[in-house]
Amino acid sequence: MSHPDVKYFPHLRKQLFEIVFGTETRAGKLFDIILLWAIVLSVLSVMLESVKEIRESYDSIFFVSEWFFTILFTIEYLLRLFITAEPKKYAFSFFGIIDLLATLPTYLTLFVAGGSYLVVIRSIRLLRIFRILKLGRYLREASVLSNALAASRHKILVFLGAVFTLAMIMGTLMYMIEGGESGFTSIPRSIYWAIVTITTVGYGDIAPQTVFGQAVASMLMLMGYAIIAVPTGIVTTEIAHAEKQQKKSESAARKCVACGKTGHDKDAIFCKNCSAKL
Repeated sequence: MSHPDVKYFPHLRKQLFEIVFGTETRAGKLFDIILLWAIVLSVLSVMLESVKEIRESYDSIFFVSEWFFTILFTIEYLLRLFITAEPKKYAFSFFGIIDLLATLPTYLTLFVAGGSYLVVIRSIRLLRIFRILKLGRYLREASVLSNALAASRHKILVFLGAVFTLAMIMGTLMYMIEGGESGFTSIPRSIYWAIVTITTVGYGDIAPQTVFGQAVASMLMLMGYAIIAVPTGIVTTEIAHAEKQQKKSESAARKCVACGKTGHDKDAIFCKNCSAKL
């Protein structure tokens, strides 16, 4: 997020920007810690509220805590809009939408009233679980993982396409071998069985009855174990590369004020060129 270059209240917005978006200052770290705990506690509250016995015993506490967290996240959202140089860009960004989803459900319940709409209200309130996605901006590893997934998306798509092709072929084959008597009543249902078998889930709702069908199923099960390892290797390689790039960029960002040398380690205290304190 870029530093605000605004006309109104420049000094105030600059200070708030350092607290809200900055992580190096003491106030910025405290702000992040408070928000982290608020997110975790609010999500925990949603989970506990879904338990009937707990909800009936502590309904008033859940009501108060929900409005407390909603107001807190509303203030945070409006604060981010206020101090950002481009509020519209932030509002339609990934984290901007997530921040909005963290506040809307409780306000929406004010406009949906009546006993016949209780199910709708409950569904709206469940959207509060999206608050857990707010944690992403506070985790350094989250950016590494997202970069790795983005870099490997083409390979993963090709891999998924190959797996689905295999599932279609094996599903059609099992439909021809077993037929409706064994539960393989159609090719789509047989493809469903093939996907369940390849992923080693094995619900057991459909099972081959003939010897030939069981032999094909056994081969498909063994292939499933080998297939699982492929995306793991792809993503692991990209994570290692993304981690290396992250460290490289962090190292390049550290600049000695004395000699201007860059490329220092993240935990370095002194410049490796002139020995000045960083």
